[in-house]
Amino acid sequence: MPDIARRAAEAKARLERVSATASSADGAVTVTVNTSGALQELTFGPRADELPRARLAQAVLAAAKRAQVDAAQQLTAVMAPVIGPDSDAMKFLREQIPAPEVPEETPRQEFTETPPPPVRPARPPRPDDDEDFGGPILRRGL
Repeated sequence: MPDIARRAAEAKARLERVSATASSADGAVTVTVNTSGALQELTFGPRADELPRARLAQAVLAAAKRAQVDAAQQLTAVMAPVIGPDSDAMKFLREQIPAPEVPEETPRQEFTETPPPPVRPARPPRPDDDEDFGGPILRRGL
């Protein structure tokens, strides 16, 4: 088997085993992607039950993007010996792999309820108030 064919066969076998896993900082989410960045596994830790859905979705996407970047780096490392690290083919490969912005895990504010509006103090009764209904119920001129 020629050298290039052997290296290609080895690269193919290695690429079949490439995967990358990333987790959220709080352990709520762990994702695994394959060589192409496709999601292969998604697991939720105990902390996931405590997060609002929007925050959980953000954690899944952030972990997936970090894992995809790792998988792309593994792909280029596997292919470098086959096509040459500085070859035009490697440059082309690197150009085809998007360099996504990897979101950092930033502490999010915990969900809190909006405080209720302030309660207006009751107005003091006017001297001519009909609270005891001792006077006329309907007044004119108010």
